[in-house]
Amino acid sequence: MSVTVVGIGADGWPGLAPPARTALEKAAVVLGAPRQLELLPTSITAARESWPSPLMPALPGLLDRHARDELVVLASGDPMFFGIGSTVLRLRPDAVVVGHPSSLALATARLGWAEQDVVTVSAVGRPLAAVRAALAPGRRLLVLADSAETPARLAALLVGAGYGAARLAVLTSLGAEHESRTDGTAADWDATTTDPLAVVAVTCPALPDDDLLGRAPGLPDTAYDHDGQLTKSELRALSLAALRPLPGQLLWDVGGGAGSIGIEWCRAEPTARAIAIETRADRAARITANAEALGVPGLRVVEGHAPEVLAGMDAPDAVFVGGGVSVPGMLDSCRTALRAGGRLVANAVTVEGEAALAAARAEHGGSIRRIAVSRAAPVGRYLGWKAMAPVTQWMLRVGSDGVPGGCQAGATLTSDVSDGPSLTPPWRTP
Repeated sequence: MSVTVVGIGADGWPGLAPPARTALEKAAVVLGAPRQLELLPTSITAARESWPSPLMPALPGLLDRHARDELVVLASGDPMFFGIGSTVLRLRPDAVVVGHPSSLALATARLGWAEQDVVTVSAVGRPLAAVRAALAPGRRLLVLADSAETPARLAALLVGAGYGAARLAVLTSLGAEHESRTDGTAADWDATTTDPLAVVAVTCPALPDDDLLGRAPGLPDTAYDHDGQLTKSELRALSLAALRPLPGQLLWDVGGGAGSIGIEWCRAEPTARAIAIETRADRAARITANAEALGVPGLRVVEGHAPEVLAGMDAPDAVFVGGGVSVPGMLDSCRTALRAGGRLVANAVTVEGEAALAAARAEHGGSIRRIAVSRAAPVGRYLGWKAMAPVTQWMLRVGSDGVPGGCQAGATLTSDVSDGPSLTPPWRTP
């Protein structure tokens, strides 16, 4: 029998298109939230079943139990926009989805905003802290709320991030006769709402009181709480450029420290994922706090010693080794764990670590470079250059066949970052 996912808005039955009405009229069972089921008229004779809580673990069993029924699954608004449609399709590829205007479409229509210029963040079943990574001067955001407290929590987050001047508009029951709008600023927000499902429109100020962090790698070192174990800004930018954050891909940040590499990997590509591996409990806790403060609360922290703790973890698309490169088995474990097309970037500041990288490069190829950075510092009444510890960096890419790509063992090294610009990826030797 068939499974049809039907999007339904706050306007209920009157807002449904003919294909959605036909599916509901034919249905033997309708699954949905109580508020969605209440929107259906009495003429719909199908058995109505409310979602269990938690929903996602129970969904496969529900679909199996109704495998012989004409089944309709109700979704709020557009089923494929932060909705249950994609989950149902993953479990039942033969399911049919009947769309409906999304809350994003309705909200931008009310606000007069161009939909393609708006950034959307969902706080429905997700941490609100993700909003921090999306903040930028003059940006327009839509935040999908899942509780009546979300607008007040969002206002407090904006104030804490230096965006107290942001303008807020809370839109509730979009599409219904009783839809409403409440406006104010984050710093002065004191409005209340009883509708748990709202869309909060945020207009960021042109000149926020922040450090203009953005998504580009190389955030200021002051953006992190750390105990000195931090990949510095300049090296972080070069390392992330070599790692190449890509949509949906997973990074292992081995030797997490303050978590900066994993955090900026996730900030650079919002759909990317990261796991930070850290031996010390205090640093592991600090990574979690830094990730939330910088808007990537989904970053996962694993506490333990590498390479032993790496066994059994999801295979990565990229690995950064920021410490312990000379530990026996470290580089081999990280390299062999990579998926096809994966990238490995390893940094060393000690002679022993540099020797380990040189040996790895000689055996497996890739590219190696030495990075030296100096920062201006006071010298009496003047400024002078203070050199940071030079860093040796090995970069390797695994080919589609699982064999390391790039240069072959024994090829000539190009190791000086001061060599001029090159079109060759850093894991390959020209």
